This record gives sequence, C-alpha cells and structure tokens, in this order.
Amino acid sequence: MGCDGGTIPKRHELVKGPKKVEKVDKSAELAAKWKYCALSQEKLRRPIVSCDLGKLYNKDSVIEYLLDKTAERPNAEAVAHIRGIKDIKELNLTDNPEWKGERSNTKGDIYEDVHCGMFICPVVGLEMNGKHRFCYLQTCGCVFSDRALKEVKTEICHKCGDTFKYEDVVVLNGTKEEVGKLRDRMEEKRAKAKTKKSKKSKAAETASTPSESKEDTQAPQEDLAAGPQQNGDESSQSDVAGPSGSSSSAQGTKALASSTSKRTFQEMKEKSEVFKSLFTTHSSAKRTKDQTSNWVTHTPYHF
Repeated sequence: MGCDGGTIPKRHELVKGPKKVEKVDKSAELAAKWKYCALSQEKLRRPIVSCDLGKLYNKDSVIEYLLDKTAERPNAEAVAHIRGIKDIKELNLTDNPEWKGERSNTKGDIYEDVHCGMFICPVVGLEMNGKHRFCYLQTCGCVFSDRALKEVKTEICHKCGDTFKYEDVVVLNGTKEEVGKLRDRMEEKRAKAKTKKSKKSKAAETASTPSESKEDTQAPQEDLAAGPQQNGDESSQSDVAGPSGSSSSAQGTKALASSTSKRTFQEMKEKSEVFKSLFTTHSSAKRTKDQTSNWVTHTPYHF
C-alpha cells in the first residue's frame, strides 16, 4: 500500500466519497448575460437589440439567423420565438463614462473592476452589470433601471419623452418567473394580432362583394336608360333638321359626283391646244422608243 517512512494516510485519501456539485461562478454568469450576445456568444456591440423575453442580442447575429434558419447554431433555442425583424427592438442605451474598455489594463498594473458595466441608467446612474434590475420600453427602446421607474412614476419616457404603458415595460435578463410572464404576454399579443387580421380580411371580403353586385345591377339599368334616349335624340335631330338636312345631303351627292367625274385637261374641249401642250399628258410630250435612250451608268458601284 505504500506509506513508507511513517506516513499516516487519512480517510478521504483512501475512500472515495460523492463528488461535490459544481457551482457556477456568479460573476461569470452575469458577464455572460450582460456582456455577451445570447445567440452568437460574442461580445455585445452596437446596435444591440432585445426580444419580448428580455434577452440581449447583437442585431447582426439576429439578422443572419433570420436569413438562414437552417444553419446549425449552438444557441438556436434562445431565438426560437423570434419569427421576424418585428419581434425585436433596438435598444437606446446610455454609455458609461467610466467604462474604458477591456484592453485598457494591458500591463496589469491597474485595478480592473470586473463588475463595471458598459451602460448605465440615465436617470439614477446605476451600472447595467446584472446587480441591478433593468427594463426597456417597447415603444421607444429606451433602457432604464427598475429603481428609476419606481421612484419617478410617470407615463412619459424619461429620455425621449414618448408615452408608454405598464404593458410596454420588459425586464432585461429576468428570472424564470419573469420570463414565464413575459412569454404569456407575448402569446396573448400574437393571438390578438391574429384575430385582428382575420377580422380585417373578413371585412374586406364583405365590402368587396356588395360593391361588385351593385356594379352588376347598375350596368344593365344604364344600358336600358341610354337606349331610348339615344334613339330619341336621333329622331329629334332628324325632325329638327327638316329641309336643311335634305339640302346638305344633296350637296354631298354633288360633291361625290364631281369627285368621281373628274376629267383631264386633254379631254376638255373648251381648252386650246396651246394650253394643253403645257402638260406632260399632251401627245407632243410623249416620245417614241427610237427617241428614248437606254440607261447608262457612268460611275458604276459594282466590283
């Protein structure tokens, strides 16, 4: 068994007991929620968006997921409830002036506060590092601490001035109970939206069908009304015309006869031969075959 040299082993060194349950480091868990994207596990960078359940994402990663949902991703369950770009809201965050970045302490000679957050509450000044409860408004996307909303009770946003309701407040990275309540609220909103769409579609169908029937009924009535009126107008016009109409028709027939019975100058007997010889239709203007010459090309273009 060993133990040479007078060593005395203890019980825990010889007997194996049950393994201790590994505990999650709270600081690491908070950093993973508040400093990293819930989908891509990359560091949060602007623009930052959130869903109806209060999780933080990089907007680029969510858009890539929506464009290609078939790709394999390690945390695809975190965005399973996101159907489109309307299900996310871009957050209006306030930068922390004390945040100097993660690479500021390169030499290691400066104290680095691990719990320092990148963003703060614009009203109270609390850092958004997970120790304090933060919320955002679905109307404008502004982010505040829960303490600011409780201390200054109002229905107007403290940052941009837009109005909001209690239903528009969403808790960021809440507990399981809070996430469950937010999920129920999200399902209720979607159910109401579906009922509204169905009602609108039914109303549009009912509005379109009576209009079509009215047009079909009005069309034959208009035709019937227009028929006798036209006939009456024609008869009245013919009655009013009277003799003037007959005279105009006679003039038209004369004009047609004159146009059809046009004579050439050579057939006119009242014209003299001298006057007729001015035109090419006169016999003196015509040439015999002996007098006409063949066509001769002085500059031929064929090669």
